Amino acid sequence: MARENHHGNTPAAWTAVIIIIVGFCVGSAYTVMAQPWGVAAGGAVVALGAVVGLVMRSMGLGQPVSSTAAVGKAPTAAVPGQSTGDDREASVTG
Repeated sequence: MARENHHGNTPAAWTAVIIIIVGFCVGSAYTVMAQPWGVAAGGAVVALGAVVGLVMRSMGLGQPVSSTAAVGKAPTAAVPGQSTGDDREASVTG
């Protein structure tokens, strides 16, 4: 059975990434202009983007929890024709 993954195609992910990109651009521009307060403001916008993404995910606009619970686990279904290690002989002759 295949799992349903959105691969980040959710309103929460898109909104967070757009806000983070804007913050990165602001911080980068002020880095070139050598203005530390602008770099800090860009960093604050990046942090704001992360918070907005988490809040939107908690509001149900992110990937469903049932889909993310099995991420990283190996599939349990056996592949036809593949040995599982249980078909070894019980005794070794030699």
